[in-house]
Amino acid sequence: MEINELLSQKGMSKYRLSKESGVAQTTIMDICSGKARIEKCAGDTLYRIAKALEVSMESLLEERMKEDEHMEHRASFEVFKSNVCHAVKDKGDIDFLIDTLESDEIRRLYNKQWYPEALYLLAMVDYLSRENGVPLCTKYSDIRNCKLKNAIYPASLVLSAAAMRNQQSLEESQKTAIPEFMRHNIVENEVRNVI
Repeated sequence: MEINELLSQKGMSKYRLSKESGVAQTTIMDICSGKARIEKCAGDTLYRIAKALEVSMESLLEERMKEDEHMEHRASFEVFKSNVCHAVKDKGDIDFLIDTLESDEIRRLYNKQWYPEALYLLAMVDYLSRENGVPLCTKYSDIRNCKLKNAIYPASLVLSAAAMRNQQSLEESQKTAIPEFMRHNIVENEVRNVI
């Protein structure tokens, strides 16, 4: 849903949104005027705006994704992760594995150089394979050796660490991360509890 429409529905001004979200008023103005694209915002900016408007991050991106329906659009990594986790929940482990492997989505994302997405999806496939006693698909052995240069943490954890001014929680989360994800330098501790 467009931010201008949400502001109108809630009777909220751009100034008030800026104050409640902690996002600079110029950024809010640029997004509302179309000068800046919401899907290009940093994850924490998107999160803070969504929280202040009492909507999901996905709903803020929904309109842009519909506009770009004929063009492939790269959503934020957090949205991608959420979509993957919801697909696992909706389809079930085995059907998710079958659909993902048959579609060759991992290779497609990798070839587009969308490495975080490709590696996250591969990690999910490997994790679900282990959890269900299914042998690993050898089709992606070359990609299994890839690792992101910098660790990617869940946005909620990054925000919490920033708010508490304590980076130790980020380091601790690596110790309890799911091994298949950590192999690619993606910190993921929970993929089952999605709302």
